[in-house]
Amino acid sequence: MTAREDLATPAVVIDLAVLERNIARMAQVAEAAGARLRPHAKTHKCPEIGRMQIAAGASGLSLAKTSEAEVFVDAGFDDIFVAYPVVGKGKPERLLALHDRCRLAVGVDSVAGAQALGAPFAAAGRTLDVLLKVDCGLHRVGVAPEAAAGIASRIAGLPGLSLRGVFTHAGHAYHEVSPEGVASVGRAEGVTLAETAARIREAGPSVSEVSVGSTPSARYAIGAAGVTECRPGNYVFHDASQVSLRTGTIEDCAMTIEATVVSVPAADRAVVDAGSKTLSSDALRPRAGGHGFLVGRTSRIARLSEEHGVIDVAAGERFTVGERVSIVPNHACVVTNLHDRIHAVRDGKVEAVWRVAARGCVE
Repeated sequence: MTAREDLATPAVVIDLAVLERNIARMAQVAEAAGARLRPHAKTHKCPEIGRMQIAAGASGLSLAKTSEAEVFVDAGFDDIFVAYPVVGKGKPERLLALHDRCRLAVGVDSVAGAQALGAPFAAAGRTLDVLLKVDCGLHRVGVAPEAAAGIASRIAGLPGLSLRGVFTHAGHAYHEVSPEGVASVGRAEGVTLAETAARIREAGPSVSEVSVGSTPSARYAIGAAGVTECRPGNYVFHDASQVSLRTGTIEDCAMTIEATVVSVPAADRAVVDAGSKTLSSDALRPRAGGHGFLVGRTSRIARLSEEHGVIDVAAGERFTVGERVSIVPNHACVVTNLHDRIHAVRDGKVEAVWRVAARGCVE
């Protein structure tokens, strides 16, 4: 069995004990709230981790893209929600093929997009479940809460579709600088979506699913009366942004990058073999602050080029050429998609090497 310190660097390492603990904790949060957990597997893109989540009680998985769904259905998953407004040539037909193999739902946020999705299903005499995306404050995709009832009524009448429910994502929680701010966003997320669902029901459509998301806001949103489901993703790994948001601690970070110091050109600067192609260039949330924490060190990755991670060496610390370091990345979800495989480690030994099966599935 390979030792962690013998892995060629840079290498993505997952601490299995921490991963298992993170999965169990979120499952307990959902159970205590009386809601279903449907984790977002775009974070890990690995069927092995998805099976761990299902075994812990998850009702199914959320995914971002049609191609991700195809990978996970091929791997045997049978309850999938594509939490994204799928639009594009050939994609509705691909979803129709998946519909024969799993319980499938897809996100919509416009009548035009919904019509395009429903057309091949209607032609085939089939019905696709859809959930209407509601904007609870992120201002990315999704309909305004006050417009949702009218749009839902129009979508519910389209051939080939069945309106199962509503969903949202409080990604703006990542901009909050205090735990109180995160909690406020989460509570508003749950209440806004539940109230929107109630207004849709009053207008006529019978929506049953009320689905919230976002790792920072999950434990607050899921407690709102009327919420039926939660879709956090990042919680399986956590990362430097979750630590900065105080959603988790360094001890909760299952993912680290094993790297090697390749140069120490000055007392205040060292360089590792992990750059933007390894760590991603995503900024730290909620405030920018380098590109990764060094486990057990005050020094941080200050800047990146493609193959280099430059450390600003903190006062009193020093690095040596050949030294190995462990880096907690800013955004674990993007790191996964940059690598072909991740190493599952327990007690310092590599227990498994998992292929990132849905890597590059962005269409």
